[in-house]
Amino acid sequence: MSMPFTARLNPLAAALALAFLAPLPALAQATATTATTESKDQTALPTVTVNASADASADGLPAEFAGGQVARGGRVGILGNKDFLETPFNSISYSSQLIKDQQAKGVGDVLLNDPTIRVTRGYGNYQESYMIRGFITNSDDLAYNGLYGLLPRQYVASEMLERVEVFRGASAFLNGATPGGNAIGGTINLLPKRASSDPITQFSTGIESGGQTYAAADIGRRFGPEDRLGVRVNAVRRAGGTAIANENRELNMATVGVDYRGNSFRLSADIGMQEYDLSSTRPSVRIATAPAGYVPSAPSASSNYGQRWFYSNERDIFGTVRGEWDLAPDVTSWFALGMRQGTENNSLATPNVNSTNGNFTSNRFDNAREDSVWTGEVGIRGKFNTGGVKHNVVASASSYWQDSRNAYAMALGTATTGNLYSPTQSAQPALNFFGGNLANPQTTIKTQLSSLALADTLSVLDDRLQVTLGGRYQRLKTINYDYNTHLQGDYYNDGTVTPVAGIVYRLTKEVSVYGNYIEGLQPGTKVSDTTATNFGSMLAPYKSKQKEIGIKYDAGKIGFTVAAFTIEKPNVIKEGPATTPTYATSGKQENQGVEIGAFGEPVRGLRLLAGLTLLDAKQKRTQNGTYDGKDAIGTAKTMANIGADWDIPGVRGLSLNSRVIYTSKQYVDSANTQAIPAWTRIDLGARYLTEIGGKVVTLRGGIQNVANRNYWESAGGSSALGYLVQGAPRTFVTSASVDF
Repeated sequence: MSMPFTARLNPLAAALALAFLAPLPALAQATATTATTESKDQTALPTVTVNASADASADGLPAEFAGGQVARGGRVGILGNKDFLETPFNSISYSSQLIKDQQAKGVGDVLLNDPTIRVTRGYGNYQESYMIRGFITNSDDLAYNGLYGLLPRQYVASEMLERVEVFRGASAFLNGATPGGNAIGGTINLLPKRASSDPITQFSTGIESGGQTYAAADIGRRFGPEDRLGVRVNAVRRAGGTAIANENRELNMATVGVDYRGNSFRLSADIGMQEYDLSSTRPSVRIATAPAGYVPSAPSASSNYGQRWFYSNERDIFGTVRGEWDLAPDVTSWFALGMRQGTENNSLATPNVNSTNGNFTSNRFDNAREDSVWTGEVGIRGKFNTGGVKHNVVASASSYWQDSRNAYAMALGTATTGNLYSPTQSAQPALNFFGGNLANPQTTIKTQLSSLALADTLSVLDDRLQVTLGGRYQRLKTINYDYNTHLQGDYYNDGTVTPVAGIVYRLTKEVSVYGNYIEGLQPGTKVSDTTATNFGSMLAPYKSKQKEIGIKYDAGKIGFTVAAFTIEKPNVIKEGPATTPTYATSGKQENQGVEIGAFGEPVRGLRLLAGLTLLDAKQKRTQNGTYDGKDAIGTAKTMANIGADWDIPGVRGLSLNSRVIYTSKQYVDSANTQAIPAWTRIDLGARYLTEIGGKVVTLRGGIQNVANRNYWESAGGSSALGYLVQGAPRTFVTSASVDF
């Protein structure tokens, strides 16, 4: 019998608590020392301006750009925080103010603003995933304050977040290989909240279509001399139905963040818990057997063709500690440590459409998973000059360890039937095929990643020209175990170097041009075909290659970015005779595109956030050339976003907002015979700030998918498998926040 979830968490909870609380005695001592010193000599310590930073950096987070919806810059991996004009890459950082004003519930809601991203799901489950530059990034590969693998895998609540940073493009050098082996088209880094200089005491409540209720608290304080010690607490609960018939969701999340800012050192720590439960949730759809070119039209946006016995439950506890020390005026060292313990359980069945009238069959599949993750990094950066050349050198070492325990079960031979347009309920089939024990899953895979990185940013011409050169040696190690015997099976241990080269030239103070070459890295694939000459072997790690050029313009009140890129990704194909093939990474997918973005407040009271992506994602070298020149699954040639937030003249405190999202057609199959049509979604909202009883009250209301369009939002993209994810129906969302 397996231990209860809380019992299994106790050791990790204790470790997290120790890691979280360990800095506090030092902080208390430092605070006491500060107070004593100040009593002896008021001029002994310089004044510290508190600009709280999640990553414990001396400069704090990059400031918000005009309008407050995005920041001026963000984290560029081990290179640290950089202004967008000084970065040889294309990235954007969405602010907590945008998250609040749009009433975004999770990371996917925030990314609806990004014209380079479309939100989808993992294959056969409800895991939130993201198509970036035409390549999938699963939520396994989200970063939390710069570290991978620490956040809940299925869904991340937005209430804990200060910033959502999107890095567009390959990033193996900057961040290291992702544990899930994806993120070729981009990575997403989530920054936790910190206590600001002003006290925060905010309570919020709300309701949305379907009876989903919402309550949240956000409390922050700074303590001690010069407010050096800060504490920020966030908690949220959502529960009830949704705008989709019979669907229910429940979320409980709580986080605590602590930071301390000394004269020569800075510390921060976070601990969090999230529970996320889904029941009767609408599933994704596969097209099984149907006439060539057939794709079912999307059913009513609010209909639910799932079963009442569908569920997906997730429990996670996670935390980080990060510190930074100034060893000399131009030399700083840092460390970071993170850990997570998570469990998942679900019972699912994907509808497989097999006729043109929407009929489908589905097979029950249950899964249980438990993860233990530890990760960390250490590094040092320093500045020095050689003649007329300035150097900013950084070196780091990182390590990632994950023990994943899995079990599954299926109901073979007892498929249920249904219809997309006339949903019915079926009895839950009995499970009759098992891989492991659902009540006590055992280790099926261990993943270990380690790396060493070194880079130098050289600056000349009064910093107008900056060149970044570097490389990261990455070792990837995986060990697989049998589901039932638990005996060690496949073993993979290999390393490689991924380089980077970037250049930025400031044409003027307001305009910079840039270019980069950078690579992505994926673990090699195991050859499972018993007829293959290299059966059982693990192929070498895949390296994707990116080339990019762009221009950025800061007009003061509004910013513009334009980027043109190409990414080449190897694919595995069979070579040689059909009876005795050899598998090799000789295949290729090439994604080329242009991204245009605009953000800011061009006129007082009008905030804009807009962008356009033109993408050409082609299969280049496929098996026997069958699909050469065809578009990749789940990629749209055109994606556009236009968002505006307007303060109504003459009505103090009232603001209106709107957002239009457009996505062109996407192919569901590699042969490009099946496609979902283009779709456009319109969202509207309003916000009113007033004072009641001496307290600031913010009332917000929104309508998502105003026209109640029935549409397929995504054609999948996970592991080149096409599946249909339906867009949400018209949804009304209201909330009220009170600041005490």
